[in-house]
Amino acid sequence: MTRDRRHDDSETKLEIWRRHAYGETGRALAQEDDLPSPMTVANRRVIKRRDGQDRLRPKRRSRPPIDRGIYPQESEPEALVKEHERLRAEVAYLGKLRDLRSQERR
Repeated sequence: MTRDRRHDDSETKLEIWRRHAYGETGRALAQEDDLPSPMTVANRRVIKRRDGQDRLRPKRRSRPPIDRGIYPQESEPEALVKEHERLRAEVAYLGKLRDLRSQERR
């Protein structure tokens, strides 16, 4: 059975870190703030010391949005030329495929 995970905001994490740094025990803080264990407080203290205060903030979970304005828009004739080249390659591929199948039947 899994337990529901709670995500504290960065201000709460920082306040718990400060109180632990001033000498309050991890067990007391864990009980008071309804944390799963005193090791949670100790882990946050190590993270803060190693990676800084920004690491206590939640991670961004998704990819940054793609800026679609980077690529210039193709003009209509250029788009038609590209499509024509693609279709020509497709016809050549299908022709070779038809030839191979006709050779297998012989």
